[in-house]
Amino acid sequence: MTHTYQTKGTCSKQITFDLNDGVVSNVSYLGGCNGNLQGVAKLVEGQKAEDLIAKLKGIQCGLKGTSCPDQLARALEDAIAGRI
Repeated sequence: MTHTYQTKGTCSKQITFDLNDGVVSNVSYLGGCNGNLQGVAKLVEGQKAEDLIAKLKGIQCGLKGTSCPDQLARALEDAIAGRI
C-alpha cells in the first residue's frame, strides 16, 4: 500500500513510500537534499519497517530536532498504526 507523509521541521516537504507486509519500498522525498535523499531511499529499499524505525528514529539534522531519516521513521510508525 502506498503512503504519503507530510514532513515537519525538515527541508523535504513530503515522503511517499510503499509498505507491504512490513517491508518498505519505493521511497521518494519531495524537496530536501536530492542526492542524500536518493541515497536514503536506496538504502532502505526492501528493509523491514520496524528495523528502519529502530535505526533512523532520533537522527537530527543540525539543531532542527529531526531529520529526513527521522521523518521517515515517524512516517513508518504512522503507517503501521494506520494513521496515514
